[in-house]
Amino acid sequence: MRALKPASEKETAEALRSAAEAGARVEVRGAGSKRRMGGPVGEADVLIETTGMTGVREYDPRDLTVSVEAGMRWRDFCAMLAEHRQMAPLDPPCAGTGTVGGVVAANLSGPRRRLYGSARDMVIGMRYAAADGTVALTGGMVVKNVAGLDIHKALIGSFGTLAVITAVNFKLAPQPEKTRSYALVFETAAELAGRRDAVLGGPLQPAALDALNPAAARLAGLKGFCLLVRAGGPEALLDRYDRELEGARTYEGEEEAALWRAVEEFAPRQPFAVRAGHRLSDLRAVLEQAPGPCVSRAGTGVSWLAFETAEEAQEWMSDPAHAAWSRLLEWSSGPAGVYWPDPGPELEWMQKLKRAFDPAAILNPGRLYGRI
Repeated sequence: MRALKPASEKETAEALRSAAEAGARVEVRGAGSKRRMGGPVGEADVLIETTGMTGVREYDPRDLTVSVEAGMRWRDFCAMLAEHRQMAPLDPPCAGTGTVGGVVAANLSGPRRRLYGSARDMVIGMRYAAADGTVALTGGMVVKNVAGLDIHKALIGSFGTLAVITAVNFKLAPQPEKTRSYALVFETAAELAGRRDAVLGGPLQPAALDALNPAAARLAGLKGFCLLVRAGGPEALLDRYDRELEGARTYEGEEEAALWRAVEEFAPRQPFAVRAGHRLSDLRAVLEQAPGPCVSRAGTGVSWLAFETAEEAQEWMSDPAHAAWSRLLEWSSGPAGVYWPDPGPELEWMQKLKRAFDPAAILNPGRLYGRI
């Protein structure tokens, strides 16, 4: 396979045009940190890595918007924003090695999604190179863009199967004055779920609200069923959290950052990790029924369950007791027979988009669980 690392959008487009004319299949990736996601890529003739495109296209901190090239490392992107006390709070896994384009193409987000939203909420525009080598712009550099279609929303989560993202425009948020996190420990999942309900129904709305079963808590240096709360704002607001969450263990500074890194990196550190979508009221059931470590976004209804083998993960996904939940083998250390047991009616639309963007099906063949 011929490997290319274009240094510009123009070079990327030229590489795609040449591949299309030759009928060559193209594997697209950034740093490769998400290769265990989305199922394996099929055999390809050309590899295009975007890590050669690392520039800042436009950034005026006063506007709270930025445009950067897709190959920029996420850690470098966040460090640049932090110099101006700004942030793009997606909290993706693999943040230390992944690229901006990879984070967006995989639609990654983390604990603070509850307050700040996902990539589809923060990304306001893109530039991309299509399968035939043409370059296009979608969206722009303003938060409320009413011109044209939001094509970039279709590219978010497409895993490089529709086009090659070359630049991404973000809506930013100011960093809070201070942050503090809390760990509340319970003996049972029922007690944890009850306290979660009290937090959701209370006057304070934290940035993150995650739940860990005992097996996952041990991986984070904790014990029991743990409810993690992350808050940000002025000292007076954090004092209110101290009173509302009296008795909780508190985290600040590097200790706080290390706690959330452990939570954010939970799924990719497992041999196999299933993502389950469920009702908020099912939190107790998910934590109790997980056969191994489990981390749940307790305020949004998404959980990750860890398994040692693909067979164990697939057995859990095929259990009728879990049929009411969406189930997806998101992170895999090896080939698996079934990644996505019930894609639902959305699959037909995904396949139509694939045919519209990439009619010759040359981009990332076999990606997205062999269905796209």
